[in-house]
Amino acid sequence: MSADPVTDGAAGGAAVKPFPHIVSDVMTPAVATVGRDAPFKEIVRALQEHAVSALPVLDDAGRVAGIVSEADLLPKEEFRDADPDRRTQLRRLTDLAKAGSVTAGELMTSPALTVPPDATLARAARAMARARVKRLPVVDESGGLVGIVSRGDLLKVFLRPDDDIAEQVRREVVAYLLPAPASAVRVEVREGVVHLSGRVRDTSLVTVATRLVRAVEGVVDVRFTLDVPQ
Repeated sequence: MSADPVTDGAAGGAAVKPFPHIVSDVMTPAVATVGRDAPFKEIVRALQEHAVSALPVLDDAGRVAGIVSEADLLPKEEFRDADPDRRTQLRRLTDLAKAGSVTAGELMTSPALTVPPDATLARAARAMARARVKRLPVVDESGGLVGIVSRGDLLKVFLRPDDDIAEQVRREVVAYLLPAPASAVRVEVREGVVHLSGRVRDTSLVTVATRLVRAVEGVVDVRFTLDVPQ
């Protein structure tokens, strides 16, 4: 699906602001970070001050070396006055190591899961879901940090106006897959739900049309009321 801006049809074809399409469209460019040598208490202060649950850890060249999160810090409190048995020591070896760590470089999870700024929102969403993380550092080709994208950022695509969605569906799906006559298939969008109604020559095209419509950014669901002329 194209990410070209939709025109409003007015004289001169004034362009509407492009809708979110890739990670760089929705990411936060200003990111709180810590260095590898940042001490434990500095990490806690940074998490509190910026109201986040994790921070990218940068090396001396500004590249993302890892991620340090609240989960990485909690073992220090959990095992502060504990004397774990042998079984617990073996089962929680990583946590026990973190309980004795004092710098971001020792505490961080590395390598960090990252995405490039030109990644699609769907790719970022899949990466977050598979890794069960709430945010991803966005890095350039050299590994330098350029932003961060969160689950909430990815949901911004669903704020896209219904009229924009309808125009793209007409232009890229109906006109391409279900052409002449142009009025045979009507497109209506309400709260992100696309409804296609009218007549088609071949109902086998509905499956393909469904996949193409779902690929349009901002679509919540697709529904059909279509019939085949006798």
